Amino acid sequence: MPEIHITAASTTPQVFDREAPQEPTPVDPASLWAQVGGTDTFERLVRKFYDGVREDPIMAPMYPEDDWEGAIWRLRAFFEQYWGGPKTYSAKRGHPRLRMRHNVFPITPAARDRWLFHMNAALDEVALAPIHDAAFRDYIDRAAQSLVNKLE
Repeated sequence: MPEIHITAASTTPQVFDREAPQEPTPVDPASLWAQVGGTDTFERLVRKFYDGVREDPIMAPMYPEDDWEGAIWRLRAFFEQYWGGPKTYSAKRGHPRLRMRHNVFPITPAARDRWLFHMNAALDEVALAPIHDAAFRDYIDRAAQSLVNKLE
């Protein structure tokens, strides 16, 4: 079903249809996304991450039990776009608006730490080249900290 968004800058609804076919977007071969192996690598990373999250007593309750595949797609597509891959995330969901999308969840320092624990374990498993691994870990540390919205 299409999603309808009205932004503050416009009262004209924008429709984002997750099922609509999207034009392929050109990808820079020098992007981190391309250098680490593209979608296959990001898929392995995100699936490994969610393997841990599903069993985590702090993290699992934040996810609808019937939408794990949706969560996997959203995180993978977001990471791919952020790291220079296909722009599918924005084409289907609009602007990422990370703080707004996560504000409905109580993201405490403990939740941030659990998220980072599982993401770091997934990065260990995927074993990116050191330069890419360092860039990814730096980004996730900053992103996770920025989403904390509740102090215990």
